[in-house]
Amino acid sequence: QIQVVESGGGLVQPGGSLRLACVASGFTLDGHAIGWFRQGPGKEVREGVSCINDRDGSTYHANSVRGRFTISSDKAKNTVYLRMNSLRPEDTAVYYCATDLRPQDGSSWRWPLNYGYWGQGTQVTVSS
Repeated sequence: QIQVVESGGGLVQPGGSLRLACVASGFTLDGHAIGWFRQGPGKEVREGVSCINDRDGSTYHANSVRGRFTISSDKAKNTVYLRMNSLRPEDTAVYYCATDLRPQDGSSWRWPLNYGYWGQGTQVTVSS
């Protein structure tokens, strides 16, 4: 059964850091992309945050997180990480990881409809 499971969320003060993990099961990361999305309070649409392609190691980031968030993968653990630094209150959201068992490109990665498998999400709250 294909699954992705997020962990690592929590409450953090502005300026703090968190590392989210997305553990894949039922498939390997080989040749596939994993994307991170978030859905803020009161928002109906999930926003693409970051994506990593295993095929060539390419990564993509939303303008709102570029320079603060880093995406990486550990193939031995079949896990993708999202390191989030300099967190802001506007980063508060439920964070989801997702895959479609294929690569993504610079145009496709940010759209939720391009992903067929989603985790349940992990809450990140940035507040003092």
